[in-house]
Amino acid sequence: MRAEIEQLREMIENSDNIVFFGGAGVSTESGIPDFRSVDGLYNQKYKYPPEQILSGSFFKNNPEEFYKFYHDKLVLHDVMPNKAHLKLAELEDQGKLKAVITQNIDGLHQAAGSKNVLELHGTIQRFYCTSCGKEASATDANACNGVPHCTCGGIVRPDVVLYEEQLNDSVIAEAVRYISGAEMLIVGGTSLNVYPAAGLIRYYKGKKLVLINKDSTPYDAYANLIINDKIGGVFSQI
Repeated sequence: MRAEIEQLREMIENSDNIVFFGGAGVSTESGIPDFRSVDGLYNQKYKYPPEQILSGSFFKNNPEEFYKFYHDKLVLHDVMPNKAHLKLAELEDQGKLKAVITQNIDGLHQAAGSKNVLELHGTIQRFYCTSCGKEASATDANACNGVPHCTCGGIVRPDVVLYEEQLNDSVIAEAVRYISGAEMLIVGGTSLNVYPAAGLIRYYKGKKLVLINKDSTPYDAYANLIINDKIGGVFSQI
């Protein structure tokens, strides 16, 4: 493993246009459960399957049940950025990292200090009214015991992409632009099995593709460096 860490450090030192693409594994070391592991949200029992609860149609028809699950499992308390988040923010400060592209909705990259963060699936740090479209307070929505409402009476929802909903076209376009122009692409904490997000790395044309994940991915054959380990532990060594 030491040789792989040294190779990663050297690749970063010799690169000035790095893009990072990350998934749930980036945040699990901060204590946030992922969705598909043995202990993840998808393997826990609720009145409805989590995939159904987190769908656009379910939110529209059953906002009370949606918010029961949301407040139980998605509201974050005392969660802090880990060494992966902090190292990425440091690389951005150094001018090496140009963008963080994340599938996570927790806002921990921004909390660590990253500025150019493309959130493919939105964020629970923003809320808006489904009736008038006005931005709503995330603090108030997260503190609400039931379904939060706007002053206009409309239901407030988190600015996240639910199942059955489309990813934001402008965010996708920006992600493609950064990945296609990157000198080095670091992919971490993701199985690369969730599309369309996972397919974005196909736009990378360089020769410094690094995959950091505990398990193998469908893109291992295309990588220039593979490190099968927790990303926070890896980043703490570079």
